[in-house]
Amino acid sequence: MAQQTLDLNVNPADETIRLGPLAVRFLLTGENSNSSVAAFELFVPASQRLAAPAHSHDHYEETIYGIDGVLTWTVDGRPIDVGPGQALCIPRGAVHRFDNNGTQDVRALCVITPAAIGPQHFRESAEAINAAGGPPDRAKMMEIMRRHGLTPAPPPPQA
Repeated sequence: MAQQTLDLNVNPADETIRLGPLAVRFLLTGENSNSSVAAFELFVPASQRLAAPAHSHDHYEETIYGIDGVLTWTVDGRPIDVGPGQALCIPRGAVHRFDNNGTQDVRALCVITPAAIGPQHFRESAEAINAAGGPPDRAKMMEIMRRHGLTPAPPPPQA
């Protein structure tokens, strides 16, 4: 029986994807981990809100680990601040989004288990966000999300 040789490298999927002012830097993808885990660093400038709609995912958990700054995650309507050295696991099916409400830039590590999403989702989202020159087309963002296994949440009620 032939032995499988794994190609072991530090950051084999290292790539930075710019989504307007936000940046995602993939460290591992499913291709690098037998689909068990994907990991990326998220950069969110001070006072920046997420342009994409709130969403949920049914096929994986998303764990956030704070490195710098404080990112406010809203999970099923509940705001949760995640700062340096803190972790939050967002369970499957929970509707969530994030905002940087602070004056400091945020860096966080996001871990997806299993690796059901990868760089292609963020590349397509970046294309839609960067082409818009302002708020992205919500219908286009929702179509990209659905294609990559995310379920967009309905828009919040108008006050």
